[in-house]
Amino acid sequence: MTGAGILTPAAPPVPRGLDGRTTRALLASPAARAGLAMAAVLLVAAVVGPWVLPDPDLPDYTRQLAPPSPGNLLGTDHAGRDLLARSVAGARSSLGAAVAVMVLSAVVGIVVGTLAGAVGGALDTVLTRATDVMLGLPTLVLTLAVVGVLGPGHLNLVLAMVVTSWASLARLARSVAQGARHRPDVVAARMAGVGPVRAVLTHVVPGVTAQVSVAATLGLGDAVLLLAGLSFLGLGTQPPTAEWGTMLAAGRETFAFAPWQLIGPGAGLVLAVAAATLVSDALRDVTDPRGHR
Repeated sequence: MTGAGILTPAAPPVPRGLDGRTTRALLASPAARAGLAMAAVLLVAAVVGPWVLPDPDLPDYTRQLAPPSPGNLLGTDHAGRDLLARSVAGARSSLGAAVAVMVLSAVVGIVVGTLAGAVGGALDTVLTRATDVMLGLPTLVLTLAVVGVLGPGHLNLVLAMVVTSWASLARLARSVAQGARHRPDVVAARMAGVGPVRAVLTHVVPGVTAQVSVAATLGLGDAVLLLAGLSFLGLGTQPPTAEWGTMLAAGRETFAFAPWQLIGPGAGLVLAVAAATLVSDALRDVTDPRGHR
């Protein structure tokens, strides 16, 4: 029972933060190493691509829907743009948006959850009720509603996903912050005359941040898929900007006679989700407080 006597769902098990021991255990996992290798391939392609590939937005109407060739390894699209260059540019757009969603959701969750857990009282009741309301709403429906209000676009889609993603992280942050209030180091700091704000910032927030960051990382693959799916429906990045979801939507129209348009964004999406899934599964194992493997 919390606040005014309203029963709230039990908080999820608190994952351990990443320290030297858990990092070594993570790197020892074959699945994690495979996922990190895939992520490294995507990262290198996204960083090096602009220096070695042509302009992804430069049309060449003399080479519309050209099949794969030595000059265009993945062919060209309906405007004659190089699909390899656009797929690499789409990696920067898609993965950058997913990471932005993860980071912003974690920040909001840490702030709300830490305030609720560390301050308690009426503020805890209000913030917990708001978190419960957000958790009770269908995520996809709420995301579509927010995008409908803000309008389609890359930034608006990121903001909509942040609005629908912070609540579960806030619940975790509140649980961690509540437990930290009675830790010996926090009690000793308060007895030594450290103010409540400084005690929270120096003794509570670091632990909350470490554990919420782990939890946020576990949802990276889902964020990549949801962003691509909503962009596929025309709610995210708008043409001619390269993004995997919009590229798949454009390739759908010419799939019957130019199927190579789906190779680049499809392979990139599969690689990104596989990397996120492998790493997040291994991360869940090594940070599980119950010791499950």
